[in-house]
Amino acid sequence: MIKFSLKCGQDHRFDSWFQSSDAFDKLLGRGMVSCAVCGDSDIEKSVMAPSVQAGRTTAVTAPASEPGRGALSAPASPAEQALADLRRKIEKNSEYVGKNFAAEARKIHEGGGAERSIHGEARVDEARQLIEDGVPIMPLPFKIARKVN
Repeated sequence: MIKFSLKCGQDHRFDSWFQSSDAFDKLLGRGMVSCAVCGDSDIEKSVMAPSVQAGRTTAVTAPASEPGRGALSAPASPAEQALADLRRKIEKNSEYVGKNFAAEARKIHEGGGAERSIHGEARVDEARQLIEDGVPIMPLPFKIARKVN
């Protein structure tokens, strides 16, 4: 096992354990490494000092991780913790509709779709048109991680 210090495109810093350097590269290449705080998959290794021990008498184990989240460290500040909590709440209490967000939000607003909380992706022009038409939407300050099978 190897521990890397990582940072996302939003400059959140966290540590994560990987089977090997090659395993990290493969997971990163497949978009399967993401920030625990904002979900950003634009991840790179941070500068880190090696941890060298003269000898070992017991095995080193990776820290336990939150189910389904990987072995990522906790958010570094109360603000990052609040964002992580908000992200989990949104993922738990709303339906991901993907790139179909604008059409689905409009349909719900006009009464043609089932009333429910949704989140997804929209182009800037689609979001602007929804706002101009009075559809209540708001951008999220993070990416929602999509489930990968």
